[in-house]
Amino acid sequence: MTISEAARAAGVSVHTLRYYEQEGLIHRVERESSGHRRYEDHDVDWIVFLTRLRETGMPIRQMRLYAELVREGDATQGDRPALLETHGAAVRARMAELEDNLAVIERKIAMYRERAGRLVAVD
Repeated sequence: MTISEAARAAGVSVHTLRYYEQEGLIHRVERESSGHRRYEDHDVDWIVFLTRLRETGMPIRQMRLYAELVREGDATQGDRPALLETHGAAVRARMAELEDNLAVIERKIAMYRERAGRLVAVD
């Protein structure tokens, strides 16, 4: 598939796809004789996974390290889960922090609603 088709299938922009390639997150994609990139389904799956890592806050340098480990093959299978576990723990900590912040916001909303209810009841 073309770069536009791959980007659409992965839910990213063409610019993001090129950026990921430039940063070494995506292996060298096959090219036609015209020089146009040709992506396969497994490339799109990889791009979707990279997007998930990025959306959960993984820094590009960590993503690059993970991509390098994958490219190195079976010898790094022990290192890859450790990297993902570390990131998973950071994501869980961030989720807990967001839940705490949301609870504060919800308490404030409840307080305003309670005050508004008292004002209406007095009228």
